[in-house]
Amino acid sequence: MIPSLHLAGRAQRGAAAIGALILALSLAACGAGDSGAGNPDSKLSVQQATEPLKGAPPPLAGIRDQANQLLDGGLDAYDARIGQLRGFPIVVNNWGSWCGPCRLEFPYLQQVASERAKRVAFLGVDTDDSEGAAADFLEQLPLPYPSYSDPDYDISDSLDVGRRLPATAFYDRSGDLVHTKIGVYTSAEELNADIDRYTQ
Repeated sequence: MIPSLHLAGRAQRGAAAIGALILALSLAACGAGDSGAGNPDSKLSVQQATEPLKGAPPPLAGIRDQANQLLDGGLDAYDARIGQLRGFPIVVNNWGSWCGPCRLEFPYLQQVASERAKRVAFLGVDTDDSEGAAADFLEQLPLPYPSYSDPDYDISDSLDVGRRLPATAFYDRSGDLVHTKIGVYTSAEELNADIDRYTQ
C-alpha cells in the first residue's frame, strides 16, 4: 500500500505542476482576458493622443488627424495606406481588446509613437474584435494613430501573424515588410531598439 500511495502522490504532484504550467502559459498568451491588473498606467489622454501634429510631413500629420480611430476598408485600404507612407519607416501593431498582453504594451506604443511621430509612421490593426469592445479599449488606452479593423484576419495573415497577438510589423522606407515580432514589448527602450534595428 505504501508504494501505491507514494506513486499516487507523485502523480498528483505531477498533474498539479502541469496544471500550473498550462495556467502560466495561458496567462502569458493572448486571449487570457483584458484584465489590466498590474499593467502600467496609460501615459496619454484621448485629448493628448489626438492633438494635431504640427510641422510634420503631410502623410504623418494625416496619421495624427485620424488618431485613435478605427478605420474600415480591410486589406485593400491598409495596403493603400502603406503605399502612401513610402519614404517613411512604418511600425504596425496588431492588437485586440480581448488580448491581455496587448494592454500591457500599449503604454509603450503610446509613448514611442508620440515621441517619433514626425519621423516614423505608426498604424494599428485591430483583429477579431467587436467595434464596441475596441472603442472602449481605445478610450482607456488611446493611440496617437489609427487602427484598421481586421475582423477576418486578412491583414494579420498578410503580415504572417495569423492568430498570434500581440505582434508588431516593421516596414522600411521602401514600403517593404522587413520584420515581424510576435509577442509583447515590455519597455519603450525595447520597442525603440527594434525600430532602429529594422526600419533605418
